[in-house]
Amino acid sequence: MPETSPPSTGLRLIARSLRRHRRRLSLGFSLIMVWQMCETLVPVLIGVIVDRGIAREDGSAFLLSLLGFAVLFAVLSNSYRFGGRLVVRSLEDEAHLLRTEVAGHVLHPRGARTSMLPGETLSVATSDAELVSQVMWQLAFAVSSMASVLVVAVYVLQVDLQLGLMILIGVPAVVILIQVVTPLVARRTHRQQQSTARTSGLAGDLVQGLRPLKGIGGEDAALRRYRASSQAARHDTIGVARSWGYLLGMTTGLSGILLALVTLVAGTLALDGQITLGQLIALVGLTQFLAEPISALGDISAQFAASRASAGRIADFLATPRIVPVGDRVPHGDRPQLRVDAVGDAPLDGLSFATRDGELLAITIDDPTTSDALVHLLAGTAGTATGSVTLGDVPLAELTIESRRENLLVSPHHTEIFEGTLRSAIDPDDDLTPAELDEVLAASAVDDVVALHPDGLDRPVRAGGSSLSGGQRQRVALARALAAAPPLLVLQDPTSAVDGVTEHAIAAGLRDVRGRRGHTTVVITSSPAMLQQADRVLFVQDGRVVAEGPHGQLIGDPSYREAVLR
Repeated sequence: MPETSPPSTGLRLIARSLRRHRRRLSLGFSLIMVWQMCETLVPVLIGVIVDRGIAREDGSAFLLSLLGFAVLFAVLSNSYRFGGRLVVRSLEDEAHLLRTEVAGHVLHPRGARTSMLPGETLSVATSDAELVSQVMWQLAFAVSSMASVLVVAVYVLQVDLQLGLMILIGVPAVVILIQVVTPLVARRTHRQQQSTARTSGLAGDLVQGLRPLKGIGGEDAALRRYRASSQAARHDTIGVARSWGYLLGMTTGLSGILLALVTLVAGTLALDGQITLGQLIALVGLTQFLAEPISALGDISAQFAASRASAGRIADFLATPRIVPVGDRVPHGDRPQLRVDAVGDAPLDGLSFATRDGELLAITIDDPTTSDALVHLLAGTAGTATGSVTLGDVPLAELTIESRRENLLVSPHHTEIFEGTLRSAIDPDDDLTPAELDEVLAASAVDDVVALHPDGLDRPVRAGGSSLSGGQRQRVALARALAAAPPLLVLQDPTSAVDGVTEHAIAAGLRDVRGRRGHTTVVITSSPAMLQQADRVLFVQDGRVVAEGPHGQLIGDPSYREAVLR
């Protein structure tokens, strides 16, 4: 995936969105403007029909005016139809592009370092992307509304200078006064977007962890936390609705006063005989029509503020840094080995070891925090200030993503299982032959899981593997890692959720499959069954290797025995 610099601010992201669809939008905006101007001309043409066709009793003029009326409506309807289609097509395409960009940022091989919960990320990719794309519709109506106000002003100036000036001065004044409420709408909308996204993220997080919550009896605490977040989102949503009510009330009130004054002056001029009946009808119609563009101009600024806030959220998300560093080098040798040399970043304290070609290396660690730190280090998601980590004598941070993925796979204890089937969860690209797949299933003990369901490998799997037990998910994750068949595989506690019999079968199967292929395997584990199968065991205590040798030899060490038999 190519690296590009995303827009740094919300305004720049909106500007990019408009540039990406400028040709289609230019034509769409023009057609929407034509539609709005035709709408403006409807009462004018009615006045012309009254003055020239009805008042003068001129049948030819009346018929000609009706023909012009039909042409006007044909242009009006088709300009809106095709203009709206172009604008909507552009905004839907842009929403899709933004969703794809957010998803691409998350799914990038180098990852993205963000503190957002999955539900919050989903909100950015959906509702925020939709709001940003709505800028195109807002801009279309802003341009067309201003154009229609100018058309009205030009016509009214020809009828009466006083009325024309009232419109030219009054409409901008009303729009400016409405802006008093707009910042309130913008602030509340931004707050509501954040609280809603936070609540959605919390809901998704709680649903995903519902089973562990029930296991520890944490449902009440989780419910209180969600209730507080939901109430905050509810309060913010009501606040947004209230502020929009203020905006609508002010817009309706101020525009109503202006239009009433225009109508009063026009009626007075008609009574004095200074304007014709048709002109009065046109002025009254235009006065009623003006309510729509004035309201649109008042609302658009608040709508734009909401879109800008969403654009800022997307820009901030896209600016989150990558997790895995990348370089332009490849590891030396056909079978590069892993070397950790004097890494002293807490909780590691001078940790050093190196893998050997084709071996099964087990690492027993006395502290889960140290185990997680080592996994993050080998996966490249954490750097090191002291010491080094190399693959084929090349620092991990200097390797290309391609070479890292070709040679090294780190499978942490907690892995994601995606929605689909058992087959797609284990072999998503359908690369394995039937014999290879059977070998992987047997080595990971997933063949038992397959046999338990009538659909076998086509058994449906829900998102997160929620339709599987903890042990089944762990075995499926192991099968997926074995199916990838990397030259160097790192596994963290791959059998912690399975029973003893299954654990022995997996340990023997892992050694057999990886050994026959000549691949190197590192297993971070305290399982005696797995340790017995290892060619070599490293005992890590207080962040450093304190003992090394076969499991049978190390079992005489009281500290090691306590770590593996507890």
